[in-house]
Formats: sequence, structure tokens, C-alpha cells
Amino acid sequence: MKLKEIVKNLEILDCSADLDMEIGGISYDSRKTQPGDLFVAIRGFESDGHRFIPKAVEKGAAAVLCEVAPEDGTPYLRVADCRLGLALASREFFGNPAAEMTMIGITGTSGKTTSSYLLKHLLESKLDARVGLIGTNGNMIGDEFLHTEHTTPESYELHKLFRAMADAGCTHVVMEVSSHSLTLERVAGIQYDVGLYTNLSQDHLDFHKTMEEYAAAKRLLFRQCRKGCVNLDDKWAGFMISGAECPISTFSLERNDADLAAKDIRLSANGVRFAAVTDNGLALTKLGIPGLFSVHNALGVMSVGLTLGISLSDCADAMSSAKGVKGRLEIVPTDRDFSIIIDYSHKPDALENVLKTLKPVTKGRLIALFGCGGDRDKAKRPIMGAIAADNADMVIVTSDNPRTEDPNEIIREIVEGTKGRRTPVKVLCDRVEAIHWAIDNAGAGDVILLAGKGHEDYQVVGHEKHHMDEREIVAEALAAQSR
Repeated sequence: MKLKEIVKNLEILDCSADLDMEIGGISYDSRKTQPGDLFVAIRGFESDGHRFIPKAVEKGAAAVLCEVAPEDGTPYLRVADCRLGLALASREFFGNPAAEMTMIGITGTSGKTTSSYLLKHLLESKLDARVGLIGTNGNMIGDEFLHTEHTTPESYELHKLFRAMADAGCTHVVMEVSSHSLTLERVAGIQYDVGLYTNLSQDHLDFHKTMEEYAAAKRLLFRQCRKGCVNLDDKWAGFMISGAECPISTFSLERNDADLAAKDIRLSANGVRFAAVTDNGLALTKLGIPGLFSVHNALGVMSVGLTLGISLSDCADAMSSAKGVKGRLEIVPTDRDFSIIIDYSHKPDALENVLKTLKPVTKGRLIALFGCGGDRDKAKRPIMGAIAADNADMVIVTSDNPRTEDPNEIIREIVEGTKGRRTPVKVLCDRVEAIHWAIDNAGAGDVILLAGKGHEDYQVVGHEKHHMDEREIVAEALAAQSR
């Protein structure tokens, strides 16, 4: 493809490259640069891509997209923002595949993954759609699963994935849109047909610094949507709606002025039942995932469905036939008189929600086993310690992706939040040992919540991932107990 076609939507400040030259690919990592590539020099948090321009040229880059022109005569195009440049150039390089499909973006602190899987099920069951899915648990093209490193991939990989989805016959794409991706221009240039906002609570303040900045990042989604759906029960809903540049539909458990409401809500250990109500009718539905937040998730998905023209009765029917999501209130078979549940609740509000969901249906003790990730928001550690001590009957504090931090120091900060409370606290730094201890000390009617890892089957120590699947650990512990 000619360079001029790739960069036709960029605001070029200065250029020495031949715009008629053929470009074979795009790279932003000099180690992966191929002969004939356009190399994009991105300023990262740990390194500046401009430093690697000579290496990229040595690997055969035909030209570079940069913010500071190289002084060695390398053909270049200079722009104000290379992250935006990478996104728009990647979109054109792959032929704007997102425009060939119905695009649905989901943003919010909690509920994105569950909502994305529920929405995929709705579209497949009621529209006979072939759906591409992008999110925390991984990426999917139809039923094919693809592993992922980030909730939202970098823009080049994102458009490459869109192209693979479109070529595989996908009619719709459902994707989680993280605040990082919105801030860092990973999703720039994508037009979403519908955007869904779930909720906002404390998270990623190591990156955004304040809740206001975090909310402003989430709100950016509604500047790229044709229509939006917003959870009216969330305290940031007004902020989201006020900054939207598209028509907004609302859903609520509490307010009568919402476009879609839930009435006659019934909660149980097996899930939720409720009546979905609009101005045009009512439909009874259920979802086999316990917790009041499951009603919010279902309403959000149904709101998107209604926005896409699917009937209320079909939306309700799809929720009733939907299955659970791996790592989201996932019940692990034990064949014992106690229960084990795996959940991805690694944020304060998520941990509180899941504990409050499980407490009323726990006949014995509710045991919360969790840790906090290293190199991430430190402020939430004592908060989560306090939440666990206030809502569980026993707390086991352990490791959860310590990364480059000392896991014992992370644990100390969590335990600080449990002080002054009567709930017993057990500290076991080794997560495998902690799970074994919890199972060995469980009694009849107890519920053990393994919180934080969810779908993850690894532990990050330093900069390396080590295999660790809690389902396997539970099976090993139960087998050892039997012996």
C-alpha cells in the first residue's frame, strides 16, 4: 500500500518521505520491524520510541512516523501525536475493517466482561450473528478463542484483529473499552454503533490520579458512538450523559424515569429473576448468575439489544438461556459439604459486591481469600482489607500478581485495613498454600471465595508469568484431602 494512502487522515506537520513509496507493514517495536515497514516512534512510559529509530532503519524500515524529526536523513513524517498517528494509520492499512461490522463498545469499572459475553450470546441467539469479542478474558472470533495481554490491544493489533474478524465473516464486534485505551488513543478513529457504560468505582488511580480524570477517560467513548446506553443508578451517570455526543438510552433498578427498568427483583443462590419494563411493555427474565449486580449487567445488555432493534421479549429470552462466565462467580465442583467460588473481584467495590451477594446464601462461614496486585493502585489495599473484614467471617490474605513489589509489603498494607475489626485474619503469602489451608480448614456450609484471579491462570512475579490455575490447585487440594 502506498504511504499516502496509509497516512491520508493524519495531520502531517513536516515530511521528507516519498508519499508514493510502497509500505509493506507498520511497526512500533523496532525488534519486530520488517523491511519496508513504516516505523512509528511512540513515547512510552518506560522508553521513547524515537531512541529506536536507528534500530528500526537498520532492520529495513522504509520511513518513520515521529514527533521529532531524525537528524540522520531518515525519511520521516512528523505529527503532533504518534499514538493517534498509529491508530489512524493502522486503520487505513487494514482497510478500516471496523466499518464493515456493527461495533459495540463497553466501558466501566466492573461488569464489562460479563456484559460482553452476555451480549455475544444475545446477538448469536437472536440475530444469528457471527460475533467477534475483545476483552479481559481473551479475544474470540466466533467460537475460536485467542489469548490476549491487554483488555484493549494496541491500535495496530486491534485493527489487525478487526480485519481477521471481518474476513472470518463476523457481523458484530463486542469489545471492552478500557480507560487506558481511550486515553492512549488505542481506539481512536473507531466509530461504535453502540456504547455501553456500566459503572465507575475506584481503580487505575495509579494512572489517572483522580476519579474525575478516570471518569473523563471513560466518557470519551460517547464521543465515538452513534448511540449510547448508560446505567442511571451509577453516581457518575449524569457526568457521562452530559459529555455524550450521541443519543443516550438509560437503564435502572431504582429510577422510574429510565428507558428500561427492572421490577419485582428476586435474588437467590442460583441467580436472579426480574421483570424488564419499558414504556412499550414488560418481559419476565432470569439470569443464572447471583447478585444484584447481575440485574444491572442484564439490563445493560438488554438496553444495547433494544438499541440495535432486538425486541424486549427476545432480549429477555436470551438472558434466561445465557450461561455464566469463567472467573465471574464461577462455582468450582468440590463434592464436599462446603462451596468454592472463583471470582475476578480485584477492586474494592467488586469485592464488596461479591461478598454481600454470597453472605445471605452462606449457611456456614464466608471465607474471603484474596491479595492485591503489585505495581498498581496502592490506595485500594487497606480499603479492600477493611471490606473483607467487614463482610466475611474469615479473611485469608495472600499474593495476587506481586510483580516487582515485595508481596509481604503488599500484604502488610492490606492487613492494615483489617485492624480494629474482630474478623480473624490469616496471612499466607504463598497463594497455593493459602488455598490448601482454606480447604483443609473448611467446615460444613462454608463458602470459600477465591477473589482476584478469576479467569487468570497465572501469577506474575517480577516480570515473568508463572502458570497457576486455581481450579487445578483446588482439585489438587481436594485430592490430597481425600488421601
